[in-house]
Amino acid sequence: MNDINPVSYGKLIGKVESLEHKVESLEADIKELLELANKSKGGLWTGMMIASSIGGFIGYFMHLLSGK
Repeated sequence: MNDINPVSYGKLIGKVESLEHKVESLEADIKELLELANKSKGGLWTGMMIASSIGGFIGYFMHLLSGK
């Protein structure tokens, strides 16, 4: 049971600490991406509303000008 090499064990601890740091960094990046996606979703719907309104007005005025 005493076959544990202290050097290998130290390397393993270093790798685990490095991976923990990377995971924390990834979690922060994912949260930032989620916030960005939520902001862009609101912008998309605003853009769709504006485009639909402009299209509706153009269609209404074309209908009036065509005399139908």
